[in-house]
Amino acid sequence: MKFISWNVNGFRACLNKGFAEFFKEADADFFCIQETKMQPGQADFDADGYYQYWFSAEKKGYSGTAVFAKTEPISVRYGIGMPEYDTEGRAITLEYENFYLLCVYTPNSQRELVRLPFRMAWEDALREYMTELDAKKPVIYCGDLNVAHEEIDLKNPKTNHFSAGFSDEERAKFSELLATGFTDTFRALYPDAVAYSWWSYMYHAREKNVGWRIDYFVVSDRLLPLVRDSLIFSDVMGSDHCPVGLEIEL
Repeated sequence: MKFISWNVNGFRACLNKGFAEFFKEADADFFCIQETKMQPGQADFDADGYYQYWFSAEKKGYSGTAVFAKTEPISVRYGIGMPEYDTEGRAITLEYENFYLLCVYTPNSQRELVRLPFRMAWEDALREYMTELDAKKPVIYCGDLNVAHEEIDLKNPKTNHFSAGFSDEERAKFSELLATGFTDTFRALYPDAVAYSWWSYMYHAREKNVGWRIDYFVVSDRLLPLVRDSLIFSDVMGSDHCPVGLEIEL
């Protein structure tokens, strides 16, 4: 099975920058997107052959997630049961017979880490939620997780030590999640690979490949033997993020 995840940084904008072409070319079983920045019905996109699940933020033009799935799920859950986060449209869970698919757009801690307490509480709530899911059946967790876990995951770790996405607190929370029974698939398969999934629009960062790896496929540990590949489509344009992918035998 093939999974794709992409922070599109505005679905309507990305539609004008090649989204439909990549969507068709990828031909994924599941296609997850984050930062849709839209309300239902605000975009005209023909996803023939897919069931669609959209979760928009109450605030217009902000956040939001969506999942396109070729197979209808047993159930769909919007949010993680925490109103302060669920009003921002940050998580969709699709349940299938032998796994859960969780598409997430993690809150950004913002400049000078002003939203770090909000982010830390989110991490604890999400970890508890994922642990509850994992006790029932394994989890495939994907999205823009807004953290570069290790120094290898960003171009300039020393100068970004206290930046949002590379603070000690955020990295520790990701480590804590992995320690509860989950695996970062890309790093597990490619321990020494330097690859990024996000580049600032400023200073020609993408042209110079001055980036961060903050988009992930994380799976329950017991699914790792079934993972065939974890992919980063760094040449795909249309957003400040590029798509990431997972190939797994399920």
